[in-house]
Order: sequence, then C-alpha cells, then structure tokens
Amino acid sequence: MLNSNAGASLTRKPVVLMSMGAQERKGHDYQVMTHKYLKPLVEFSACLPLLAPTCFGAQDLEQYLDLADGVYLTGAGTNIDPLRYGQQNLTPHKALDPGRDSFDLPLIHAALERGLPLLGVCRGMQELNVALGGELHQQVYAIPGLDDHREDGQAEVAQQYADSHGVRLAPDTWFARLMGQTEFAVNSLHGQGIKTLGKGLVPLAHAHDGLIEAVHLPDRPQFTLGVQWHPEWRAAQNPFSIRMYQAFGQACADYAAQRKR
Repeated sequence: MLNSNAGASLTRKPVVLMSMGAQERKGHDYQVMTHKYLKPLVEFSACLPLLAPTCFGAQDLEQYLDLADGVYLTGAGTNIDPLRYGQQNLTPHKALDPGRDSFDLPLIHAALERGLPLLGVCRGMQELNVALGGELHQQVYAIPGLDDHREDGQAEVAQQYADSHGVRLAPDTWFARLMGQTEFAVNSLHGQGIKTLGKGLVPLAHAHDGLIEAVHLPDRPQFTLGVQWHPEWRAAQNPFSIRMYQAFGQACADYAAQRKR
C-alpha cells in the first residue's frame, strides 16, 4: 500500500522545453539532443527537460508551451539559414537545419509573449537575435578586427572546450552581480556571431575584440539570457556556469509557482 503522505512530500519540478535538432546517421534521419546540455539543467537548474522534435513543424507549439515553465535553446552543429536574416549563404559547407529554424523562431516569440524564462546557448543565442530581427556575421574570422573564435577541429574535445578568451561584463547589471565579477574566461567554439542586435536586445558581455558574447531583454519582465560560449561544458567545475543554471532554474520555479495561483 502506498503511503498517503508520499505524494505530499514530492515537489513538482519545473518543466523546460528544449527543441531537438536534425542529424543524419548511416542513411537514417535522427532527432537529437546532446547529454551535456541536459546535465546542468537537471543537476543545477533542478528542472525536467521536455524534448520537442522539430521535424514536424510548429503547429503544436502552443501545446508544448502549455506544459512548459521555461525554454532552453541549445547549441548545435548546424547554422541558422542566412536567408532568415536576409543574407546569402557564405558557408555552404556548414550544415543547416531548416526544421529547427522553423520551430525555434516562432517558439521564441511565443515564449516571450507568455512571459516564460528563456536561456539560449551558442546557436540558441543567435536564434534569439535572428528571431528579433537581428543579423549575424557568418564568418567572424573573416571580419577585420575580430578574432577567430572557432575551435581547433583536430584537437581533443577537452582542449576544444577549454577556456579560450576573456569576456568583459557590462557593469552594474544583474548578470555582473550574479557572476560576482566583471570579467572571466570562457570557451569559444563558433564561427558566427552577432552583427546587429535584434529589437530589444542589449549586450551583457563582450569579448576583447568587441564581439557580443551575452545578451538579454531588459524591457521584458521574465528571465532572458543568451550566451555565445558553452556554459554546459563541465558545468559542475565552473562556478559561473553553476550560477547561471541556478538562476535560470529559479526563474522557471518562480514561473511554475505563479501558474499555480
């Protein structure tokens, strides 16, 4: 017989919607989500991931969001189709994922409209920017004055994700207060970056070459954060990553509690 008090002792965790991505393996089409993105969401945000396949379109988007207390847009090995921000494709050798573009861009608008907390990492930050009308540099490494922010594709994974450069945080912001300092080192594994900011987005951090590394929406009441680096990588060993995921988790918990009222 079940203990009648067992249910009362259980606390419902916030549910966070994560969009999956397309990947082809040996002639089969997969929808995937990398374990490294899930781990800090579970361990430090204390949230439950809800994985949404993006290959069936966005017609069920609102139903997914009815279940969600937050949205987490991860990185991927694909680029956003440059046609989405009015440019021709300068990197045709890089894979695209039109299904994810078609799902995530309306997802961002719908999530913001609902007041859902939103965290974007790497491609996820770029999606946030594009969804709000911003543009990307398709080849940061080819822009005079900007550094090459790509990883060494021949190096071991741990070396690829090692700290690569510093970021300077905008002073007197909630993000600087959360991180506890105005500069720290991050990894760097991206060929693209923000060229022009989307409507309402404001920088929270820059690399030393001036490239935008973190953004938020200060005029929105909910938690919004996009970062260009990969805080999910070995997050347990990185106090800045832990603080970031904990803050996102708290925002999702607050949203879930507000829905119960």
